[in-house]
Amino acid sequence: MDALAAAAREGTAERVRIAALSNDALIIELINTLNHLSRWLTPIHDRAVLVYAPRRSEPSVKDLLIRMRDVEARAYGLMYAIATQNNPDLDRVPPVEQSPLQQAADRAADPLVVMSGFRRVRESTTSLLRALPDTAWARGGYSRTRRDWTIRELGEALAVHDRALLAEIDRTLAATGAREEIAPVSRVPLEQIGEVFVSPVAGGRASA
Repeated sequence: MDALAAAAREGTAERVRIAALSNDALIIELINTLNHLSRWLTPIHDRAVLVYAPRRSEPSVKDLLIRMRDVEARAYGLMYAIATQNNPDLDRVPPVEQSPLQQAADRAADPLVVMSGFRRVRESTTSLLRALPDTAWARGGYSRTRRDWTIRELGEALAVHDRALLAEIDRTLAATGAREEIAPVSRVPLEQIGEVFVSPVAGGRASA
C-alpha cells in the first residue's frame, strides 16, 4: 500500500481531528507543515546531523524530507487530474519514480534544498486547493489498481501523512542532539508546537 492510501486508512485521533476540519482549515494545516519544518530546521548550522540517522535501521531527517516531497508530488498529480478532468482514470497519472540522476542529486543535496523542493510542490497543492470552490472538493477520480480518491480525501491524507512524518522528524532531532545551541523557539516539540511560546529568558510571548 502506498503512503497516501495508508494515511487515508489511519484510525488515529489525529485522523479524526483532520477529518473534522473545514476546507479552509485543512489548507492552513497543510501550509503550517512548511512553517513547522522551517522553524525546526533552518536554525540548525551542522547539517550533517540532518543527513545521518541516529541508528542504521532508521531514516535520517533528510530521508524523511525526501519522502514528504515525493508523496506530495504524487498527491498533487492526482489532485490536478481530478480538478481538470471529469472523473479521470487515476491509473493514467504517472507515478513519482526517481531516476538514477535524481537519486544521485538527492544524495548530494543539502537537506534544506530538499525541504525547499517539498515547499515548492506543497505551495502548488495549496494554490490549487485555494482556487477551488467548496463544492469542487468532492470531485473524484477512479482507479482499477489502487483506490478511488476525491480532492478532499487527498488533502486529508496529506495532512495525516504530514503529522506522522513531523513526529518522526521530531524524534530524530531529539535523538541526534540537533537542537542543541539553537533558540528555544526552534526546539519546541511537535506536541507543543501549536501553543503560545513563552521565552524562558525575557518572559516574552510569541505565537507558536
